[in-house]
Amino acid sequence: MANLKVIDQNGKDSGEITLNDKVFGIEPNENVVFDAIIRQRAGKRQGTSKVKNRSAVRGGGKKPWRQKGTGRARQGSIRAPQWRGGGIVFGPTPRSYAYSMPRKQRRLAIKSVLSQKLIDEDLIVLDKLTMSAPKTKEFVSLLASLNVEGKVLVVSDDKNVQLSARNLPKVKVVPVNGLNVEDAVNYQKLILTQDAVKKIEEVLA
Repeated sequence: MANLKVIDQNGKDSGEITLNDKVFGIEPNENVVFDAIIRQRAGKRQGTSKVKNRSAVRGGGKKPWRQKGTGRARQGSIRAPQWRGGGIVFGPTPRSYAYSMPRKQRRLAIKSVLSQKLIDEDLIVLDKLTMSAPKTKEFVSLLASLNVEGKVLVVSDDKNVQLSARNLPKVKVVPVNGLNVEDAVNYQKLILTQDAVKKIEEVLA
C-alpha cells in the first residue's frame, strides 16, 4: 500500500491517504494502454463517408450504342465506373469503426495509467473539491494555490467545478464515471478527491 499526501483547496497539507496497490501500484502495461487509446479513438469516428456506386448514380438506363457493329467497345451504361460521372468502385459507405476490447484489458489500461501517474508524481489528491458557484477566476486561483501548471485533468462530480473549468483550454473536468484512458494520458496532471479515489478503487480493485 502506497501513502500519498492529501492537500486541501488552498494547497495546505490535510493528512495522508493509503492507495490500493491493485489500482495505483501495478506495473504499467504500455501495450494495453496503447490498444485502449486506439479503441477509444476508433469509437469516436463518425463513419459517415459515402460515395455513389453505379446503382445510385442518376441516369444511365439506356445502352449508349448497340452491342456490335460500331467498332467501339461494348458498353451497357454511361454510368459504369469507367465513364466520367459514373459510379465509384469500392468507395466508402457508412459504417461504425467501433470495436470491443476485453473487460480485463480495459481495466488494466486505466490502472496502468493511474499507476504511471503515481510513479511520475503527477497525481494530486484533494480532501474535497467544491465550489459555491461556477466562477472561472476562483478555479484559476485554486489551481495556482496547488502550484499546478500545464494540462490538468480534474475528476469531480461537482457541477460548479465542471462549469468553472469549461472555458479553460488546458483544463478538463470529468465525473468519476467518466475517467478514461485517453484523457488521463493526454493531460499531464491528474487531480482526484478522496471520494473519487474510493469510488475508483471500489470499481477497479
